[in-house]
Amino acid sequence: MARKKNITKDNLISWYMEFVLENNHQPKSVYSFAKENNFEEADFYKFYSSFETVEEAIFSEFFNHTITILAKSEDYESFDARNKLLSFYFTFFEILTANRSYVVYALENSKKDFKKLKSLKKLRENYLNYVKNIGIEKIDLKHEKLEKIQEKSIQESSWFHLLVTMKFWLDDVSPSFEKTDLFIEKSINARFDLMDIKPLQSIIDFGKFIIKEKVNFN
Repeated sequence: MARKKNITKDNLISWYMEFVLENNHQPKSVYSFAKENNFEEADFYKFYSSFETVEEAIFSEFFNHTITILAKSEDYESFDARNKLLSFYFTFFEILTANRSYVVYALENSKKDFKKLKSLKKLRENYLNYVKNIGIEKIDLKHEKLEKIQEKSIQESSWFHLLVTMKFWLDDVSPSFEKTDLFIEKSINARFDLMDIKPLQSIIDFGKFIIKEKVNFN
């Protein structure tokens, strides 16, 4: 039988997910995986170096699909950062739910320490870049090093929040994962309320005024 040609990344991802869900483990080798799906082994390496990189790509594709869906919304671009992030979460977790069996397979044994999961590496890179560019309001510190620290802190705390939400979703046994929806809404709103910089910015501006004017309280 002639081997399949024009193999795509999507083909490999689909076949890989199907295999692990049916067998509950990775294929024994790229050779056996290629043989089972009737394509040349060399075609696998045109896209991926190992099954681990396929697993990274799967979560990255979940992210990319989320962004594609959001980009089709006429309203999304007009949203503020809070509502953009809410939209991202609800869409992303809908995609995770549609692929829950695979996500459980990939994450279940590492729920206590998602940070060490290599399969989330590309998702993390994509998500940090997303958070950086949705317009989260920051304090104007007028100091490059401090502003970089602030930016890093926002990104890392946002990534930690996504991991916590994924853990909550994995444990959620409510119908249609409605408790996860509530968790998303309440936790993101709480985070943005805590990050509200207006009161703190006013205090900083007042402090700068006091220093500038050298007000004497004695």
